[in-house]
Amino acid sequence: MLFLYRLILKLHTSYQFMIQRIYLKVCIAKGLKVGKNVRFVEVPEFGTEPFLIEIGDETTFSNNIRFVNHDGGQNALHFFEKYKDVRTFGRIKIGKQCLIGADTIIMPGVEMQDNCILGAGSILTTSMPKGTVFAGVPAKFICTVEEYGDKLLANNVMYPRELEPTRHLLEAHIKANLPHTYKPVKKL
Repeated sequence: MLFLYRLILKLHTSYQFMIQRIYLKVCIAKGLKVGKNVRFVEVPEFGTEPFLIEIGDETTFSNNIRFVNHDGGQNALHFFEKYKDVRTFGRIKIGKQCLIGADTIIMPGVEMQDNCILGAGSILTTSMPKGTVFAGVPAKFICTVEEYGDKLLANNVMYPRELEPTRHLLEAHIKANLPHTYKPVKKL
């Protein structure tokens, strides 16, 4: 039974990967600009106007990311004569060497300059200056990339690098050696 489950999972994953690659090629054919060495954990939803999106080199996308290139709320206004011709579109530009966390939404007219990090679960409604970390709903400045890196170094998890090529050995090492420590409870 376990073998059958793994086989079905592998077929499903392969199918999803193939569909995402085809979708990415269609978006590029429609004008999406993608730099060199861009990494996709999952290919984002590029919206109905992928030609309004530009992505810089060596940027990484996590899973479940969505781009919104226009404001659909205008449809509710078309019933009023004054607003019948309202149309709202916006370009979106992602710089070089950025990281966009899981479950994020990027709204029209924003730019992430180079070396930025957008935290998981965020909705980006404003542009981000170079070398910053934003997170939240709506996303706001958290710290600089260097400050974030220093926080990560302070809480670094060490393990033998030679385990990295063999995932199951790495997972076993982390499971056995990662301490059971948690963030403190904040005062209410």
